[in-house]
Amino acid sequence: MSEYGEKIKLTVFGESHTEAIGAVIKGVPAGFKIDMDKVLAQMARRAPGKDKTATKRVEKDFPDIKSGILNGVTTGAPIACVIENTNTKSADYSNLLDTPRPGHSDYTAFVKYEGNNDIRGGGHFSGRLTAPIVFAGAVLRQILEQKGIKIAAHISSIKDVCDEPFNPVEIDDKLIEELNNSSFALIDKSKEKKMREVVENARLDCDSVGGTVECAVVGMPVGVGGPLFDGVEGALAKALFAIPAVKGVEFGKGFESSRLTGSVNNDAFEYKNDKVVTKTNNCGGILGGITDGMPIVFKTAFKPTPSIAKEQDTVNLQTKRNDKLVVKGRHDPCIVPRAVPVVEAVTAIAVFDLL
Repeated sequence: MSEYGEKIKLTVFGESHTEAIGAVIKGVPAGFKIDMDKVLAQMARRAPGKDKTATKRVEKDFPDIKSGILNGVTTGAPIACVIENTNTKSADYSNLLDTPRPGHSDYTAFVKYEGNNDIRGGGHFSGRLTAPIVFAGAVLRQILEQKGIKIAAHISSIKDVCDEPFNPVEIDDKLIEELNNSSFALIDKSKEKKMREVVENARLDCDSVGGTVECAVVGMPVGVGGPLFDGVEGALAKALFAIPAVKGVEFGKGFESSRLTGSVNNDAFEYKNDKVVTKTNNCGGILGGITDGMPIVFKTAFKPTPSIAKEQDTVNLQTKRNDKLVVKGRHDPCIVPRAVPVVEAVTAIAVFDLL
């Protein structure tokens, strides 16, 4: 439960309104220099309370490192990080144990844990738990970068407004750097205004919207992964589905490839500077579960935030009658902009474990 990895182990602990949340990362090798300013920059991209597209809950998200990094260098010991929860309003959630939110984990958690689950802020199911995940990913991606592997993601769509996609064959280092330092990551920045309008309209209507995030991993060597149960897609998908609100993942052309012929979908090989590459990248950089040396490219779909102020039908688990619910509190009308660094982080964690 709440653990990922085989060669490394990431454990996430805490709940949305407890004293703190955090992570423990085991298996990180010693001797790697970690730039904490870069870690804090990634934490800030995810942090709430800075944008109208996000919840008004303000948290500093400062990672207090308890072990595993000394003088900015990994020691080889487990890296333990604690992040305080400093801005909670638990009373906003007092009615949700009896009247579960449609689209949320309230009902399933109530049944599984016999009503003992912490409902405040979503408890252990909250997007708040992605903060320590971003910390872990921010540390591990620096080690990957030292090995020539870079990761970048952007808002692919919000509702029906779409950004320009990655060039799946060649992704520029300058673009990667720009996206890594953006709080509203887009390739075509002219789409930002329309996306923000869509989110604001949903917020004013007491509703929410979803979207997609496209991510790319550049610099992966050929031959990582294996067939059947050891495929790279499976490893990444398991990590990505740990992000609350993720409902779909597709690699390369994904579902679109089902509508193509083989002659169109197949990625033809060629030699380029004595290196085997593909002319297209419809497979998303993975063949037979194994990396082919091209960029790994995939999209992740996020559902609309279930916590909305619009009245919804639900049930009362105590009276066993149908009921109505209006969710109180501070919630994101769209989580997609803040999800971008989370997708990058879990991708770094999965790739690090694969390598």
